[in-house]
Amino acid sequence: MLAPLYRMRLTSFQTSKWGVFALLMIFAGLGSESSHAADVGPEPILLWPTGAPGAKGEEEVDKPSIRIYPATGEHPTQTAVVICPGGGYGALAYDHEGHQVAKFFNRMGVTGVVVKYRLGSRYHHPAPMHDAQRAIRYVRAHAKELKLSEHQIGVMGFSAGGHLASTVSTHFDAGDPAATDPIDRVSCRPDFSILCYPVISFKSDFGHKGSVRNLLGDNPDPALIESLSNETQVTKETPPTFLFHTGADKGVPVQNSLVYYRALVEQGVPAELHVYQNGPHGVGLAPGDPILSTWGDRLRDWMQTNQLLQQGERASVSGEIKLDGQPLRWGMITFAPSDDVANRLPVPCAMVAHGKFSIPASVGPTVGTYKIVVKSLGTVVPEPTIEDVSRISAEDVDQSPLTFRIASGNNTVTLELSSQ
Repeated sequence: MLAPLYRMRLTSFQTSKWGVFALLMIFAGLGSESSHAADVGPEPILLWPTGAPGAKGEEEVDKPSIRIYPATGEHPTQTAVVICPGGGYGALAYDHEGHQVAKFFNRMGVTGVVVKYRLGSRYHHPAPMHDAQRAIRYVRAHAKELKLSEHQIGVMGFSAGGHLASTVSTHFDAGDPAATDPIDRVSCRPDFSILCYPVISFKSDFGHKGSVRNLLGDNPDPALIESLSNETQVTKETPPTFLFHTGADKGVPVQNSLVYYRALVEQGVPAELHVYQNGPHGVGLAPGDPILSTWGDRLRDWMQTNQLLQQGERASVSGEIKLDGQPLRWGMITFAPSDDVANRLPVPCAMVAHGKFSIPASVGPTVGTYKIVVKSLGTVVPEPTIEDVSRISAEDVDQSPLTFRIASGNNTVTLELSSQ
């Protein structure tokens, strides 16, 4: 089902304050949760069937919910992502930052869970945070029946939804073991975070004043401003994080992602940041932009690297490589998956220096059969590959010199290559 197509014809349009206001209202309507696109997808599940804490009524806006998009395909993973659409804490861009993103994850074998959280001006902090935390707890508490790992539940957010995702990534608890509600007994800490052009800082000039006002009201407590400037709340317990932004974003400047990434690095939290030179705010998956849309590929790579898209035990591999009888001065070795492990990415690789290489198990290949490719970076050799190998010596080697069987534990590879 497609969202309705909106057409506008502008003739002699003057950018008066009323004209701009009218346009903003039209586009806000396109992205709001109340739009037609919000009806697309699975049936909503109320986060609190008997009423959310602090609810001010019994209307739809008072009932936070989630929609679960189960992973499909031949190789579903045990990973889920709780998705928080943006909208400045005043609306929800439920389609292009919710439904479409959940379907994107489904194609990777990942379960998507889209959150409808409570909004200003009817609700202020901590209601949205409680809704997102409850969504994470719900998925974790139902992990078994959803065929998920309770240790592979992440959170994702766009714009103000990115602020909410960073809030639950820096403000969490392990659950209350004495709670009567079994959902409240489990942790609300996400196992990983994905932040897309996020609002991060509430106290800086590059923050987003509309989000601050909608979340905290007109006269916010300075202590809350500090607590919800999430770059100040990062600790060693903050989950590994992927960030995506554009340098041309005028709505939420890139400095938001930069300060959060710096805080993650300073605390030793694994993190990856991608900043594109061009692109406006609010692009979602950017399907019409051949460059900006590649951020989804970078996210897939990051999830592969962090073992969120494959199952199986990882192993270490190290060894020695000689080229024409001498240690390979400078090069790379790659373990490309053969057909039987095609879904066990990432593709492990390592730099070769003075003939030696080593790949620790934390980023190593999963157990299975791989093709080895070696490339020299210090000698002009067009394509030095495994076809040049004269000898392989390692445990559990296949008969063919083109493949190598990675076994559990430590693996050793010795290669003698010829450039002739």
